[in-house]
Amino acid sequence: MISRFDSCADPTTLPPVKKVRFGAFTIACVSRSMLVEWALRDCATPDGSAKLVFDANGHALSMARTSEHYRGTIAAADIVHADGGFLVTLSRILRLNVIPERSATTDMLTDFATAFARTGYGFYLLGSDERVNENCANILSAEFPGLEISGRRNGFFSPDEEKDVVKAINSSGASILWVGLGKPKEQDFCIRWRHALNVKWIVTCGGCFNYVTGDYPRAPQWMQRANIEWIHRLATRPRALFTRYLLTTPHALWIALTDHGNGSR
Repeated sequence: MISRFDSCADPTTLPPVKKVRFGAFTIACVSRSMLVEWALRDCATPDGSAKLVFDANGHALSMARTSEHYRGTIAAADIVHADGGFLVTLSRILRLNVIPERSATTDMLTDFATAFARTGYGFYLLGSDERVNENCANILSAEFPGLEISGRRNGFFSPDEEKDVVKAINSSGASILWVGLGKPKEQDFCIRWRHALNVKWIVTCGGCFNYVTGDYPRAPQWMQRANIEWIHRLATRPRALFTRYLLTTPHALWIALTDHGNGSR
């Protein structure tokens, strides 16, 4: 795939894009296809350190306002994309720099798997329990012939085991590391080890593997388009999500409506 950004003077840096700020998050106004193009370009570049790719959604906006530690981790990201659909809508309603579309991590994983098949650039899946992690790897391999799953590991490991986890990731030769450990653990892990990891992109993805396997059902397309997938998630996983959504959804909406702008703060 030839990227529209191949003419950038420095291939190790990101091309300039418009950005929009909601709360503590400065979000790149990019489409999912642009993210794929950037990743492919970086994988084809011999040099350059791993890029951190974090997501912004309602849960993240609320957590960043209440946790100074989590707020600090966000600043380390090279790219923040809009996982929350309401941010896309508000960027238009508030006449800010427009986010062209929602980039839910589950959809991103599918996009990347499609584009990376038969390129030789492999994925490493880190997170979820062993059953889900293994099933996710098998499903991706079956649905995307030629996609290289360089390695995988469940997300249950102690701090003392992290060096061995990093060593296994590097030994796999993977180009893209998907980290599904949940907020803020996944961001902490990424920042702690980014300079020791020999991958090109480190992408946080929360419970993405569980959606691939069907353990967490996706909402119908009309709900996704209307930015109310969170209602479907709440209905299908009330015990796990009721308290979180009850507290974070109105808080995140208030933050987005009262604290926003173009570019960074």
